[in-house]
Amino acid sequence: MQQLPYTANGVEGLRIILYRYYNGGPFHSPVTPCVEADHMLKVAALSILMTLSLAAQTDSNAPRIILVHAHRGGRAYRPENSIPSFQYGISVGADVLELDLAVTKDNVLVVSHSPFLTQPAPETISKDPRIAAAISAALANERHCDGPPLPPGTYIHSLTLEQLRQYDCGARALPAFPTQVAVRHTPIPTFDEVLDLAPQGSFQFNVETKIFPNRPEITPTPEAFVAMIDEAVKRHHLESRVILQSFDFRTLRAMRMLDPSIRLSALFGQAQYDKMMGLTDTDKTFAHIAETAQLRPGDFFSPDASLATADAVTWAHEHSFQVAPYTVNTPEGWQKLADAHVDAIITDDPAGLLKWLRTQNPPLHP
Repeated sequence: MQQLPYTANGVEGLRIILYRYYNGGPFHSPVTPCVEADHMLKVAALSILMTLSLAAQTDSNAPRIILVHAHRGGRAYRPENSIPSFQYGISVGADVLELDLAVTKDNVLVVSHSPFLTQPAPETISKDPRIAAAISAALANERHCDGPPLPPGTYIHSLTLEQLRQYDCGARALPAFPTQVAVRHTPIPTFDEVLDLAPQGSFQFNVETKIFPNRPEITPTPEAFVAMIDEAVKRHHLESRVILQSFDFRTLRAMRMLDPSIRLSALFGQAQYDKMMGLTDTDKTFAHIAETAQLRPGDFFSPDASLATADAVTWAHEHSFQVAPYTVNTPEGWQKLADAHVDAIITDDPAGLLKWLRTQNPPLHP
């Protein structure tokens, strides 16, 4: 058996050793640990990696690792928010699977970016025509689900899980992603089914609550929503591997009160969501967001990439926060964020981002 490499070549060597162990790589000790001890070691490795990352980001000369969040599993190549997409994200080596949650009529957590199964008419989305148009355009690029006909604007919270299972959400590839491969007979997965993938690696889960303060009828309350998430995470014993993110800071505050052990990530920078939360342009500072969302050191800011400036990221690191902007799919965009010293990047193309990070000098990912 290969012996534990106790001597690391500086911070970078230590970081790579920890990273390989955390991700189940070629890292062996002379004694085979029990499952519980192995889990504890992986949690410790993650904690040290996060500490090293924060320390490195405040020193422009220190070696760094930028973690890769596979947006909706990697929708550039597989139907979004599906078991095939998450398996794709795992297979290419993503550090984090990013996903979105909705809740069925019979209170089952399911994975869906849109709260609607069928696209609503724009005028029913918002009284503000600009917001309605923006959301309608975004929904046009969502996955399409084929099955029994339903009225426009049928939301998931009005359907049972049994009803949802009648729909195939992978048979049609999205034109917006020419490389996306359709996968027939792909239902909307439950949150439990996605968490069941955890033994395939040591990746994390970045879980978004799709909840809207102006449409309380299409989701549970923030408190009920996070209680369901927390119960599922604890049932799978994945507290150390889950981040809760949301544009709706009510759910972040509710989770902080319910379970302070869960890391939080504040999403912001999309006009329609910021307006729902009452955020003005002057409110979109990291300091204001941290206070409003009740973030604490170790938590995340997840802004639109345009807001992840070098000055903002420096402020975050000085206050022991991490920064994971969304959703960036080009080398030019990745370069800007790397220059700003972000901690992670959310992308539809995890394989492309990993390849790009590894070809930088010095490499930004093992």
